Amino acid sequence: MEKFKVGIIGCGNIYRMHAQSLKLLDNAEIIAVCDIKEDRAKKAAQTYSCAYYTDYKKMIGEAGVVHICVPHYLHAEMAIYAMNAGKHVLTEKPMAIEYHDAADMVEATKKDNVALGVIFQNHDNAGSTLIKENLVSGATGKPQCARAIVTWDRSDAYYKNSDWKGTWDQEGGGVIIDQAIHTLDLLRWFLDSDIDYVDAHISNRAHDIIEVEDSAEGVIKFKNGVAAGFYCINYYAYDAPVEIEIKCEDGIARMRDDGAVIEFNDGRILRRERDPGDYMDYGDGAKGYWGTSHIKQITNYYAALASGAKPEIDGEYALQTQRMIAAIYNSGKLSKRIYFK
Repeated sequence: MEKFKVGIIGCGNIYRMHAQSLKLLDNAEIIAVCDIKEDRAKKAAQTYSCAYYTDYKKMIGEAGVVHICVPHYLHAEMAIYAMNAGKHVLTEKPMAIEYHDAADMVEATKKDNVALGVIFQNHDNAGSTLIKENLVSGATGKPQCARAIVTWDRSDAYYKNSDWKGTWDQEGGGVIIDQAIHTLDLLRWFLDSDIDYVDAHISNRAHDIIEVEDSAEGVIKFKNGVAAGFYCINYYAYDAPVEIEIKCEDGIARMRDDGAVIEFNDGRILRRERDPGDYMDYGDGAKGYWGTSHIKQITNYYAALASGAKPEIDGEYALQTQRMIAAIYNSGKLSKRIYFK
């Protein structure tokens, strides 16, 4: 079997989720890693028996597929450069900081005829699939309202240990673009409707050393009539389980962490929790809240490449989530409702 030759840009904590997943694939092999910090690149290269670089432009010539695991502000620049060179790209979320940069990434996929995938691994969690299946089948009836809650802990020490987080120009925001983006993306995926408007408030209420928001709340009004409220903070005492609730005509679907329960009006109850055997050792540094589903999305991405199909979570899909996130920030900064055309 011919294998896709893969290069990984960025050797911080998140790259392990990609590298460990790639080790298990029959149709992909890591041929190079890259990081501007040579010690990190060299260590990663030793771990995965591959070449290392400190300049990503030199690395991508060797690869057919490029994984991007770097700070947010570099995603668009690196992805577009790689796609212009004819490489397929799989990038961590968010696509970019600015919506127009994300849109340029999608245009590059069309111009260069390559596949762009964006990591939103929680689509493959047990609870997520239960809710999505029952919404799609119509078993729950039409959604009527929804809410999403993220209350996590990102201390001042967390930000002090980073040279880019907590900044508008490099992280692109705080709790919304970094922590809550996965939950808000799931909400949009579940409801499967265009957005009518976003009305949000953002603020920094508990951090002294960051520029960006640590608190956000508001409503996302979908064109199917659902008003979805959200409340997100990253100054809580711990990383509490994420919660999503969707009230439907025939029942209520509740997601908590990786699991979900659907209580139907007729008394039936469906539950789905993470299978204890559904475990993946991503190595030291992997955070529990990243879940175990990177392997599933990465496997699906390479299956799509092999068959010539579009990745399930491709650039066009992720661009709609990027637009929603951008609208939350625009609404919060301008103190006005942002309508979608």
